[in-house]
Amino acid sequence: MVTRGVTSPKQGRRWPPRPRNPVSGLDITPHLPAGRQLIEGYGGGAFRIASIRHQGSVLVFPTLTQSWSAVCAEDISLDSLSALPALTEDNPADILIVGCGEVFLPPPAGLKDGLREWGLVLEWMDTGAACRTFNVLLAEERAVAAALIAVD
Repeated sequence: MVTRGVTSPKQGRRWPPRPRNPVSGLDITPHLPAGRQLIEGYGGGAFRIASIRHQGSVLVFPTLTQSWSAVCAEDISLDSLSALPALTEDNPADILIVGCGEVFLPPPAGLKDGLREWGLVLEWMDTGAACRTFNVLLAEERAVAAALIAVD
């Protein structure tokens, strides 16, 4: 058993270690307008968005998250994204960030042009990068949506 604040005889170091130069008063959490959904975490086949756990792949807008049937990059197509035109009527988006899974794979032929016809610019990347990019664009108050494949 380790007692708080004692020196470890093996290492000669204080246990638990004291924080060096703790930061006080600095909050780097982006300030978002009310009702905006930040992607807080992903993995284990799920996402945590605005403190709510969503199992499986999702379509994410600044104020809406909806489940999505795609389970791998090969499932991503205009057909699998067919709900987007209706969803963007109430949730305007100019950019669609697609998280294609754990590993980057090239987008399917024709997807970029098809999305452009719907008024969306495609940004294709792995799921982790897509989650981070969505959050940055959300903080910049950009008209963004994301289609995210769940990863383990």
